[in-house]
Amino acid sequence: MNTSYAPKLLVNEWKDIPWRTVERKVFKLQKRIYGASKRGDVRMTHKLQRLLMSSWSAKALAVRRVTQDNQGRKTAGVDGVSSLKPHQRLALINKLEINGKSKPTRRVWIPKPGKAERRPLGIPTMYDRALQALVKLALEPEWEAKFEANSYGFRPGRSSHDAISAIFNYIRYKPKWVLDADIAGCFDNINHSKLLEKLNSPGKIQYQIKAWLKSGVIDKGALFPTKSGTPQGGVISPLLANIALHGLEEVIQKTFPRISTTEKGKRIRRNNAVLIRYADDFVILHEDKEIVMRCKEIAVSWLQEIGLELKDTKTRMAHTLEEVEKPGFDFLGFYIRQYPQSKHNSAKDTQGNRLGFKTLIKPSDESLQNHYRKLSQIISKNNSRNQTDLIKTLNPIIRGWTQYYSSVASKETYDKLDYLLYLRLRRWAVRRHGNKGKRWIQRKYWKTVGNRSWAFANRDGAGAFVLRNHGETPILRHAKVRDTASPFDGNTSYWASRLGKHPEIKPSLAYLLKRQKGKCNICGLFFQSSDVIEVDHITPKSKGGKDNRENKQAVHRHCHDDKTAKDGSRSTCDKGCSNEEPDDVKASRPVLKPSRRGDSSA
Repeated sequence: MNTSYAPKLLVNEWKDIPWRTVERKVFKLQKRIYGASKRGDVRMTHKLQRLLMSSWSAKALAVRRVTQDNQGRKTAGVDGVSSLKPHQRLALINKLEINGKSKPTRRVWIPKPGKAERRPLGIPTMYDRALQALVKLALEPEWEAKFEANSYGFRPGRSSHDAISAIFNYIRYKPKWVLDADIAGCFDNINHSKLLEKLNSPGKIQYQIKAWLKSGVIDKGALFPTKSGTPQGGVISPLLANIALHGLEEVIQKTFPRISTTEKGKRIRRNNAVLIRYADDFVILHEDKEIVMRCKEIAVSWLQEIGLELKDTKTRMAHTLEEVEKPGFDFLGFYIRQYPQSKHNSAKDTQGNRLGFKTLIKPSDESLQNHYRKLSQIISKNNSRNQTDLIKTLNPIIRGWTQYYSSVASKETYDKLDYLLYLRLRRWAVRRHGNKGKRWIQRKYWKTVGNRSWAFANRDGAGAFVLRNHGETPILRHAKVRDTASPFDGNTSYWASRLGKHPEIKPSLAYLLKRQKGKCNICGLFFQSSDVIEVDHITPKSKGGKDNRENKQAVHRHCHDDKTAKDGSRSTCDKGCSNEEPDDVKASRPVLKPSRRGDSSA
């Protein structure tokens, strides 16, 4: 066995760990695991997985991800441990061991976005989270080589925008029938024995995952057993859910493949049925309604074998063009529909012939209403605050929502929202100054700033705080990820270039990524889709640095922590420990996804 990965690096402090070397070692092993799995070499895949999990470098990387990079690093499990200091992180690395044991998770209830319902999370202890991150480092490359092309949820380098692009590509030249389906309680009802059987991992990994699945949950001091489902809130939960659902697309395509034959002198062609899945939501598309109905029966039967079923209230049959009840369908917050067009305003096929319809994807009505409701609630709750504070609160919400929909036909929706928001802000202003006239109120709160007239701003000219318009977000089409591409295939330049083009990346961060050629300015490594990227001031503002592009750089969160500890731009608790965000941080995840069940929020 090659032992170059296994020895412990000689370091005495967290800040002395050579992270560049650590990441290179781990990625090299992951790339080999991916290659072995792609070849179907099970024995070599398991051997490399055992080697990776015994590696000190992999343990160090797992600990860093849950204690320094993860958004939930301040959330404690049942043991009350959170926000580890550097020396505690170092001690945790040396304690990590696959032993087939697990502590119960802590039940936390969080609200579902835009709904009165709440969803349960099970928060593991910090030790179990680090151990899950270690196992995930070994399992993810194996399964990335196996996963189906049209699976997009909770996978590195893939997003909801790729799923929407896949749907557009399949229906753009021909109307289709659609089964829009949702799995009821997917993460709560997966059959444990079926999941473990499908995993077929080395013995230690198998026993450890079984321990996590059976660990139970503590809610209000009482221990409840977990007889089914994956631990929502755990680091490894989304991967396990994807493994459980792997295979459904293959069954559908094998049952209804692409056909091109000749019968009685006639050429018969039939496209294959396509299933596109994002986590527990999926659609099945085909031009023949009977085939789609048959696919539904197959999906129901297949899901029953792993303990799951479709949610009737969220499963419907639709057509992308014909007005059967309501044409089109909602998926991941988007409304997808084909509109009949005149011969002068129609989409064309690859030969330039007019199709008679046009495929448009827009923000869904539900998403629009939820967004406007959220803005209205913020405005209503801020009657006593000044205009500047209100603008600072609203701008990030507007920017995030518009960037999510910036790759589809959203211009009309943006303009509509801007008008509704103007009316809402005018009522806010009138309520604050009931004894003033309409013109006085308009002159006080709406200014001319740059090219914009009627801008909701606190002053004219430079230095003004201006409310962002929805319509100022440019519409840029998203390039779908390659079907067979994986972050573990070694094509780092391809994945780094995609980060800067993702719809939800801020333009300022996209500019820095392009300038730095997809690399962190501190460690020099390519950014990966799972990395947390932050914008740092090269010369800190607290030391006279300017807030302009020339004084900014894109860096990893952990690299940023190390830099701010060394340059003295903020106080630190233990030579690199940092539990609070610095003032000059503007964090942005390279791949942002809508809030979903099973996300590793812990």
